[in-house]
Amino acid sequence: MSDQADVLRTKMSRSLYESQKPPSKIIAVASGKGGVGKSTFTLNFSLSLQKASKKSLIIDLDVGMGNIDILLGRTSRYSIADMVNNELSIWSVIEKGPEGLSYIAGGSGLEELFEMDFDKTEFFCRQIESLESEFDYIFFDMGAGINSNSRYFLLSAHELFLITTPEPTSVTDAYGMIKYVHLNAPALPVYMVVNRVQSKEDGEKTSRNLEEVTKRFLGKEIKMLGYVPEDKIVWKAVREQLPFVLSAPSSRTSYSVNQSAQAYLAQGTGTVSSEDDGTSVRSFLTKLKTFIKKQRG
Repeated sequence: MSDQADVLRTKMSRSLYESQKPPSKIIAVASGKGGVGKSTFTLNFSLSLQKASKKSLIIDLDVGMGNIDILLGRTSRYSIADMVNNELSIWSVIEKGPEGLSYIAGGSGLEELFEMDFDKTEFFCRQIESLESEFDYIFFDMGAGINSNSRYFLLSAHELFLITTPEPTSVTDAYGMIKYVHLNAPALPVYMVVNRVQSKEDGEKTSRNLEEVTKRFLGKEIKMLGYVPEDKIVWKAVREQLPFVLSAPSSRTSYSVNQSAQAYLAQGTGTVSSEDDGTSVRSFLTKLKTFIKKQRG
């Protein structure tokens, strides 16, 4: 009952303007391997969008390694696992970060989230559906690689942000991720971020090579979202648990992430037509349910 009451109060509090807003866009952020700076990019990119008056929510789905709240220096009351296991309203587990950024911590027990029974799946979907039009963007910070269960969240998203570095192993794993996505969800748009580059040329060469190989062997177009330079500012920000776009706004790294956000918005991908059911939260949930149903046989 409390869940239904919370949702009802939220809906009643919406203004006429908010009710006419386009649907939220769901973006899965993933990487072929761990340690490439995926969560750090997600956090700082989301903050750049917040500064551009785009309301964002990060849901930490990194199984066993969730750290969005740690990167913010926060202690969360609840996690996304708590929401599902204890049937809590999603509005009660959303935390507020700097610049008005919203986030939901990952916590422990996420394996259960990805192995939900029918009732838990329906509950989870109702909670996500209640977010429709409340946020411009909902980011799923996924774990590294492709998990047998979490892959369905990735494949059901409206877009995929793929984070890599110039290291050959990272690029190879990124290509493997693109290939998997292309085979299972060929229409899913893929945006690439090259992190920890030594120079502009380094980032451009890495992205160009991956774009060419992907187009040649898969016939799939991927889009370059941006590149982020290697900078001690990032390590300092992680240690201080403060996002670098806030702690060092004039740094090269902050400039690169802000430019990526502005370029993304300028492409027109930042808004979703309210008439396009294929890019609504409901369309995401329909795809997710279909994948889960197939898994269960």
